[in-house]
Amino acid sequence: MTRVHDMGGRFGDGAVTPEAVDAPVFQHDWHARALAVTLAAGSLGQWNIDISRHAREKLSPKDYTRFSYYEKWISALADLLVESGVLTENDLKNVEEAGEHPLADRKLKAEAVAKVLASGGPADRPSDIPFAFDVGQAVLTTRPAANRLVDGGHTRLPAYAAGAKGRILMVHGTHVLPDSSAHRLGDAPEPLYAVAFPAAELWADPEHPKDEVVLDLWQSYLEPA
Repeated sequence: MTRVHDMGGRFGDGAVTPEAVDAPVFQHDWHARALAVTLAAGSLGQWNIDISRHAREKLSPKDYTRFSYYEKWISALADLLVESGVLTENDLKNVEEAGEHPLADRKLKAEAVAKVLASGGPADRPSDIPFAFDVGQAVLTTRPAANRLVDGGHTRLPAYAAGAKGRILMVHGTHVLPDSSAHRLGDAPEPLYAVAFPAAELWADPEHPKDEVVLDLWQSYLEPA
């Protein structure tokens, strides 16, 4: 099944037009507020980055295709807040309920934002899974590009790279597996690799066949070539 958000390398969507170097960071004031409230809500600790990514992917195809970038963010956030029990639909409708919210003590204060953003969210984790590939080794990606744990679930293997042959460029160590983490199934860390693919391997008529695309891919996405 084609995933509506998996647009990389797809024909028919028109040229990519980069913004001017001096373009404003946010085109509209509400874009900045959408980013701010998304970060603030994330600091409550009720979901992780993989869950939030999957929430955007789960938007209806009709909404996903017509929404702008930050409309996707704020719509997915509304879904997450209700699904996680942080807010109710009445809260989103501005129907006031009495009492302090149980997560009020976790709110992200303005003076703490810079420190929180600077600390990041490291995704490396120890794992007992042995490394199956070495730098320079040829590998094939699995086909189809699908979550093997949850039908229709989140995965970081793009559809355009499914079944493609590449080579291991770098070994990153062991990291949280998004396919598991996005569905609250645990970190399930496994080896992560940077894999280089020739453009000619990914597309039928590449403009520059010898160009390469480098993707960070988990071990369970790969098999020996």
